[in-house]
Amino acid sequence: MPKLYHHPLDPQSRFVRLALAEYGVEAELQEERSFERRRDFLALNPAGTLPVLVEDNGTVVPGPAPIAEWLDESRGHTVPDRRLMPEPPHERIEVRRLLDWFNGKFFAEVSSWLVTEKVHKRFMSAEQGGGAPSMEMVRAARANIRYHLHYIGYLVARRNFIAGGDITFADLAAAAHLSCVDFLGDVPWSEDETARSWYARVKSRPSFRTLLADRVPGITPAANYADLDF
Repeated sequence: MPKLYHHPLDPQSRFVRLALAEYGVEAELQEERSFERRRDFLALNPAGTLPVLVEDNGTVVPGPAPIAEWLDESRGHTVPDRRLMPEPPHERIEVRRLLDWFNGKFFAEVSSWLVTEKVHKRFMSAEQGGGAPSMEMVRAARANIRYHLHYIGYLVARRNFIAGGDITFADLAAAAHLSCVDFLGDVPWSEDETARSWYARVKSRPSFRTLLADRVPGITPAANYADLDF
């Protein structure tokens, strides 16, 4: 069985968990606090970042984008009716662009800040940067999420799903990041009904069930986090 090094509220790890579930791949989940920089983990991924997938044969695939490509190349052909990377080259470009948007831009401007300040700092030592959350960072992330939410609404209104007519890796990435922010109660859903309706569709997929069951010690998820009709 493959092993996935992840953290329950790491959005990029959640993206890979969704992709694995959509492709019907069962994986052993190994929780990792990347800020601890364990030597054994750094041997797998010198960058020290999550997620990292280790296949049964020892193949190590680090990072959300390489893992997505690997899953599509190694498993995508086995599920042609629900492949997450489209066949036409121009459609693949759009999926990759949006993967970079959410795993890069959204992560840097929203989800990483909120998860770090409101979750990780609780478990980090002073030497690791732990302590009270920076409310300046939290406020900035809460402001930034608004234009990301409107962008999702803009895309879905014209395409049905984020990158086109069918669900792709792009939808899973966007939903994974939003799920972490939603866990913390920081998504202003009332500001874009189209984005909210799209998220409700993705959130209702069987692949999302394990994410909705995630809990972190000492943190209570928002009231509507696991509600499919929010």
